[in-house]
Amino acid sequence: MEAINKKEKEIKFHWKRWLNYQSVVRQIPFFLFLAALAVVYIYNGHYADKTIRGISKTSKELKELQYEYKTVKGEVMFRSKQSELSEAVKPLGLKELTTAPVILMDSTGNDNE
Repeated sequence: MEAINKKEKEIKFHWKRWLNYQSVVRQIPFFLFLAALAVVYIYNGHYADKTIRGISKTSKELKELQYEYKTVKGEVMFRSKQSELSEAVKPLGLKELTTAPVILMDSTGNDNE
């Protein structure tokens, strides 16, 4: 019984030693460190959320640009067909050749290419 009372007194004394004014004042730098750590932790969470939102926004933009690229590429392929080209140049007065093209030769005989 006596050993239990002595142990309880030591525990109570131990807590009183931690809760006195001087020990609390000595622990202020540690508490400030914990507060700074909490602020950094909160900042890191907000920064991660902001980064994820930015990545998501960029991903959506990329998808839109890919769709636009595919649409424009298909349109260019369609317009570059021979039948479409002939239709496009009719208002300019250009017509499709019906005969083979003529090859021009150098009449001087110099082969300076």
